[in-house]
Amino acid sequence: MKSGAITDVPVAPVSPRRFEEVLGNDGYAALVPEIERASERLRDRVVWHVSSTARGGGVAEMLRSHLSYVRGAGVDARWVVIGGDAPFFEVTKRLHNNLHENDGDGKPLDAAAGRIYEDALAAAAVELAGIVRPGDVVFLHDPQTAGLAGPMRAAGARVLWRCHIGIDRPGPTARGAWDFLRPFVLEAEAWIFSRREFIWDGLDDSRVWLVPPTIDAFSPKNQDLSDDAVSAILAASGLTGSDPVAPPTFTRTDGSPGRVNRAARIEADGPLDREASVIAQVSRWDRLKDPSGLLEVFADHVESQEASLLLVGPDVEAVDDDPEGAAVLAEVRAGRLALPEETRGRVHLVSLPMDDIEENAAMVNAIQRCADVVVQKSLAEGFGLTVAEAMWKRRPVVAGRVGGIQDQIVNGVSGVLVDDPADLPSVGAAINGLLDDPRRAGEMGIAARERVTSEFLAIGRILDYFRHIEALID
Repeated sequence: MKSGAITDVPVAPVSPRRFEEVLGNDGYAALVPEIERASERLRDRVVWHVSSTARGGGVAEMLRSHLSYVRGAGVDARWVVIGGDAPFFEVTKRLHNNLHENDGDGKPLDAAAGRIYEDALAAAAVELAGIVRPGDVVFLHDPQTAGLAGPMRAAGARVLWRCHIGIDRPGPTARGAWDFLRPFVLEAEAWIFSRREFIWDGLDDSRVWLVPPTIDAFSPKNQDLSDDAVSAILAASGLTGSDPVAPPTFTRTDGSPGRVNRAARIEADGPLDREASVIAQVSRWDRLKDPSGLLEVFADHVESQEASLLLVGPDVEAVDDDPEGAAVLAEVRAGRLALPEETRGRVHLVSLPMDDIEENAAMVNAIQRCADVVVQKSLAEGFGLTVAEAMWKRRPVVAGRVGGIQDQIVNGVSGVLVDDPADLPSVGAAINGLLDDPRRAGEMGIAARERVTSEFLAIGRILDYFRHIEALID
């Protein structure tokens, strides 16, 4: 189903039984009765999820994985993506930035912005109302879709708004953005946040639920890869410039074989040296992720003269809801070109193709696994699933003590938290400490894997998901 207003995103069902590999027979068996009860309770309802994009970013990644297991559990869960024109996505990007206490494009969230926002969502509201039935459950994800809460309630649906972003200490800019958003959000019946610090004022606390995001251990982004497979995928993507030692293959979500066929867009003076230490950050090209800041850290504060830096993000032309991506990549590109020749030669800008989402995920998997240190130098962060993904791969992570990142990393045990990610020397010192002490880095990687296993795997959150839907229905 596709139109100018909404697009259906197909999701293949995957049985939750595969989690027996991680939880063991007894652990999984304890979950089966709850899964069966929930699927029976929701038998006559459709659970809709509405987002602004199906690719690029943690929300799309999580939805694709989460809904496959929900469908595999016997629940009719569906995913649709809203359309929008350039002015709509400019307003929603401004809203996103302002909610993180960032001025963004500097323009106001005024009445004119409100009209753009509501007018763009009007067509999606009409189309959704035509397929949503009374009693269905609708999850609206993030600020882009909040304006659909009222129309979906009017259509007889039970509506939840899921906020994946937030800020620990909101200032006047963030509070102004919340004032813009509040009337739309209050139309929902319940609200889900990633962490308590992100809950905004004016909401009934009895209808607020906390649900930290999770990763799918079996997705192409997180599944185990042999060293040969990692080398082959890096070669196929064009990073190493060498011939693959094995086929660049991976396993798709549905269990079928996949292969990396497309090359990334790489801006570098030469191939990646696999013998040298690798520092990597994987994120959108977004100023809040501060790739330019990490570039400066690498140039001025990383002591190793042999280490390489990989700054990795999506092909900016393929991410519909982020109009600033191309500008941020251009800034990073200019920063790289301004570096001394020797330093510039060790910096690689990597834009991954988005034509095949699972192929893209396999590339991210291989890049994180080839890294000696993974960095997430976010200045603000809703949760930052890329941190948990790297931790799952036993990689030591250096990250800012912001948002949900600090919920994932136990500082000094399963990673290193930098109190102020804008403090470039401190970020550099944290990276140097891990590069100089491989034993400590390895122990930290093992602890990171254990942390994700106990706290951030998808199966536990699926049960929370069912319980919250049932609570809403009741």
